[in-house]
Amino acid sequence: MQDIATLVVGIDVGGTKTHLRALAGEALVADHIRASGGWRPHDPVAAAGWLAALVADALPAGARPSAVAVGGHACETPRQCAQIRAALQLHFDAPALVVGDAQLLVPAAGLDKGVGLVAGTGSVAVGRLPDGTAVQVGGWGAVLGDEGGAAGLVREAARAAWAAHDRGERPDALALGLIAALDVPEVPALGAALERATDVSAEWGRHAPVVFAAAADGSALARTVIDEAGWALAALVTRLADRGVAVDDVVVAGGTVLSQPELFDAFTVALAETLPTARARPLRVPPVEGAVALARSLR
Repeated sequence: MQDIATLVVGIDVGGTKTHLRALAGEALVADHIRASGGWRPHDPVAAAGWLAALVADALPAGARPSAVAVGGHACETPRQCAQIRAALQLHFDAPALVVGDAQLLVPAAGLDKGVGLVAGTGSVAVGRLPDGTAVQVGGWGAVLGDEGGAAGLVREAARAAWAAHDRGERPDALALGLIAALDVPEVPALGAALERATDVSAEWGRHAPVVFAAAADGSALARTVIDEAGWALAALVTRLADRGVAVDDVVVAGGTVLSQPELFDAFTVALAETLPTARARPLRVPPVEGAVALARSLR
């Protein structure tokens, strides 16, 4: 049996995949990645049960954690996270902490303060006030927001293609790419195709590579969509600064912004213009490292 006094568990529940890492001292006990299917953060009891089952599956038989910290996708308010934590502690005789997944980025980078900015399927930014109060901006989902995330990029690309159609312009590389990706015959059918999605963020977001491919093919529309997405991400950081969050360090994560240099460059250009003292720091370690750091702080 692993030593209960030293075994800590950190969990990063992302929109697509979940990463659990457990350590006893510096010894790695478990490093487990699985799909996030079944994660229901708006049902605290179900979410806690899902997490407890994950821990049971990942840890060796008989191992019990001394602390558990979770960064949860779509865990959007302190009240919601506290409810999941309370339900989770019914499963573990150990301290537990539940925060939004973006709150893992700053500790994962080894920092005590700063902004965590995620642009993956969606987009969100988080930070803390001087008194420690967490502040989150963005993260409203693809229908209402998530500018700069994959799904938001596709939404804005479709709007740009449709606006060009209304101006009487011929379909360019962006419009043609969307038509092909969404399997429709013409630009006016794009809206109906997007509205048919049952999982809006995931289904829209998977088409984001079309936007970057169109920009590479010379589409001015696609280039504008990417530039505006960069400005939208910088605006999230500005909102945090306006509310009193320290923004000198902006830790950036998310498959969209880190895998697409055009978007990251657009963001850094916009950030330099709006907040010249802020520095973007791409996260070079898995965000679950932040969950492990938070778990260790509970002991």
